[in-house]
Amino acid sequence: MNKESPDIGALLARALLSAVFLYSGIGKLLGPEASMAYIAKAGMPWPAMAYAAALCVEVVVATAFLLGYKTRISAFVLLAFTLATALLFHADFGDRSQLISFLKNLAICGGLLQVLISSPGALRSRQALAQ
Repeated sequence: MNKESPDIGALLARALLSAVFLYSGIGKLLGPEASMAYIAKAGMPWPAMAYAAALCVEVVVATAFLLGYKTRISAFVLLAFTLATALLFHADFGDRSQLISFLKNLAICGGLLQVLISSPGALRSRQALAQ
């Protein structure tokens, strides 16, 4: 194992964790009406504001996390967002698909917590883009 392996592993972990947020954010960008309707159906107040906040987290914060910019802060924001999403949108445990989504969100929280408490890796920001 060479000296850069843990850094490459950390970059890969950030890429895998950020993928779900970026994909979801792009989906929200392409279908804002459907996203706001889903938010409203869940009973969230101010669907347009919740949509904008979710879009910011899923695109801006996830991109910062992927690039290793303010990694621990972005991991914390993504963790809080994911936990809130699990509790607000996937808490119908009588519905098997909702329970699975809830557990997947908890697993994502576990990965983000691991990044939060450990090193984000040396390959980040401009270094990550140059590789």
